[in-house]
Amino acid sequence: MADFIVEWTEVQMPPAVIDQECWTMYFDGSLMKKGAGAGLVFVSPLGVHMRYMVWLHFPSSNNVAEYEALVNGLCIAIELGIRHLDIRGDSQLVVNQVMKESSCHDSKMAAYCQEVRWLEDKFDGLELNHVPRRLNDAADALAKAASSRELVPTGVFASDQHKPSVRYEGSDWAKDGPSDLALRADPPTIPFDSEVMELEEDPAAEPYPLDDWITPYLDYLLHDTLPMDKMEARWLTRRAKSFVLVEGELYRRSHIGIL
Repeated sequence: MADFIVEWTEVQMPPAVIDQECWTMYFDGSLMKKGAGAGLVFVSPLGVHMRYMVWLHFPSSNNVAEYEALVNGLCIAIELGIRHLDIRGDSQLVVNQVMKESSCHDSKMAAYCQEVRWLEDKFDGLELNHVPRRLNDAADALAKAASSRELVPTGVFASDQHKPSVRYEGSDWAKDGPSDLALRADPPTIPFDSEVMELEEDPAAEPYPLDDWITPYLDYLLHDTLPMDKMEARWLTRRAKSFVLVEGELYRRSHIGIL
């Protein structure tokens, strides 16, 4: 009887269940002389990779950039409808603070940590793990490219963020309570029913008059004409990647293909 059990136990046991719903997200933040940025890599259960860059246009530290990468990544995951997420990052400080293995002595870090914990409730299953930098090289490269203000690589979704994702002591904006995403000027709103990482530009930063903002896009898309100013030309070519002409009408295209 013992030999029979040993021989047939493995055959009779049900096969291991493979989680077809769990996504993996790698995040990283970077601070350079030109500014700060965040990089994100999503890996679907089928192995499809989605890469994101976020330009941070406000005073930031390296730790703030790391937290911004994590918060933006969670917002993207929520909008994509992801319910199970395995998060991996190489910032020991961020991982330890979120996992309550270390305390937040800085008001900024405490505000970001609270934001992450609030967003966690939007998922059915979420894990946050620390990984060595060598295992986070893809997100690290995107973060460095964003902070260095490099051109967007092919196949990478990019966006600008002009204000912090959280309220903290000394910040120049406020909201009624923690994680009130709907009151933000730049990040996506909840419910996330429109575009992934569609962060609105600060009107003051627009190099063109608001009443004539369409003309430069049409000139570029129809006639390949760029402004004489190099900074304006670079700004236009980067932003034009989000637009498409359909029967003479200008549409903005979301990262998931919706016009």
